[in-house]
Amino acid sequence: MKIANANWSYPTKVWFGPGRISELATACKEIGMSRPLFVTDPGLTNLPMVQSTLALLRDAGIQASVFDALQGNPTSVNLMDGVVAYRDGKHDGVIAFGGGSALDVGKTVALMIGQSRPVWDFEDIGDNWRRASAEAIAPIIAIPTTAGTGSEVGRATVITDADNHVKKIIFHPAMMPRIAILDPELTVGLPPSLTAGTGMDALSHAIEAFCAPSYHPMADAIAMEAARLVKDYLPRAVRAGDDIEARGQMLSAAAMAATAFQKGLGAVHSVSHPIGAIYGVHHGLTNGVVMPYVLAFNAPNIGEKMQRLAAYLGLIDGKSSGAAAVRAINDWILELRSEIGIPATIADIGVEKEKFADIARLAVVDPTAGTNPVPLTEENVRELLGEMHSGIIRKIA
Repeated sequence: MKIANANWSYPTKVWFGPGRISELATACKEIGMSRPLFVTDPGLTNLPMVQSTLALLRDAGIQASVFDALQGNPTSVNLMDGVVAYRDGKHDGVIAFGGGSALDVGKTVALMIGQSRPVWDFEDIGDNWRRASAEAIAPIIAIPTTAGTGSEVGRATVITDADNHVKKIIFHPAMMPRIAILDPELTVGLPPSLTAGTGMDALSHAIEAFCAPSYHPMADAIAMEAARLVKDYLPRAVRAGDDIEARGQMLSAAAMAATAFQKGLGAVHSVSHPIGAIYGVHHGLTNGVVMPYVLAFNAPNIGEKMQRLAAYLGLIDGKSSGAAAVRAINDWILELRSEIGIPATIADIGVEKEKFADIARLAVVDPTAGTNPVPLTEENVRELLGEMHSGIIRKIA
């Protein structure tokens, strides 16, 4: 099926479709950006997609400077280097181009260029965001080259505190990009392993948002469709990297799942964040590893939700129990992981038992912990980590 170009405004202005990167200069002019800081991943800087994009901007009279001093799990050092680059270059906005790391750094740079407080004062706790000077936040255009985090349609970022290796979620409504350009042609060169990891990130957002106990029926509906898109298109995108339809549908799934998770996340992310901060493991990969263990852990409290989701995905009939629905979802995830090459245990990604106490301590205070369907304690998280390490998924009854 041919992917059609489309524009929509939910939750922000989105320009979707193959070749839409050609309209970046138009997007800059629409929001009054003439000297943007172009924040991207270092591995992308010299690739044709970035060089041709910068050439498009130059041809339109837009002078962009590149900032790419960031890493896979970006830190406060990367952030402050970006703030310095923005101020030194007298820029008037941010183009965040790349994977979740580049998008998160770019958005947080835009937040911080006019603030007098440290970034940790804007951690996503209570109404901390009100401490920021909203009028000092620079405009943002976001262009994802992976289909996972959905940061292009989000108001939050994840930055690791370089001093203590703790991931923190930074939030402000004005960090929502003014325009997101979703061009599946930009994701064609993504290797199968990264396609798989980022796709599992999108799936984890959808499932955790759907399972979160807070009331948000719009988020629930969006999460269900995002999960269906992942089910139908992630294996295709991993198998054939030039499948534009699959790439486009995965970009849609990632954006939808990120829109849904304003409702909340859960223990997949609560556990993944400290693992990523301590070991530097790709976030989406970690989410894919831990997801079935968390679903089994949450099974007593998500049966009714899983009945709806499993039926929507065509995994059960309408008469199946909640426990059967959780088992059906988990069986599908396990099959998907095997098909696309996601490891089975946290031992496979280098997590050591000696770090369980540290991971559990950080997990229970992570901002995503509060909306897990089963309340998290250091004790039950350590038990859960043991299951994730051994590969034994608890019985779902």
